[in-house]
Amino acid sequence: MTARIYKPAKTAMQQGLAATREWVLEYEAERPLSIEPLMGWTSSSETRTQVRMSFATRQEAIAFATRQGIPFRVDDPQRSELRPKSYAENFKFGRIDRWTH
Repeated sequence: MTARIYKPAKTAMQQGLAATREWVLEYEAERPLSIEPLMGWTSSSETRTQVRMSFATRQEAIAFATRQGIPFRVDDPQRSELRPKSYAENFKFGRIDRWTH
């Protein structure tokens, strides 16, 4: 069962970066989820997919996985092309974009 080491992305509903500072190690599912016929709930026999470990740095997560003998893959974080701007820039004098409503 391979593990995935990644840095979580910021959700669209948040401005802050609180949940994006740490690196996460999660196990990937080997089998797809099954649907229980009586209630319709999804279930899995794999309990490792419930494990989520946080590390301060990428090197700590990689060192832990190699020390425990866990096969892993590292997903590097993607850089955002968007420049954060403030609400006041919508009303700035000399603005380049047209004002539309």
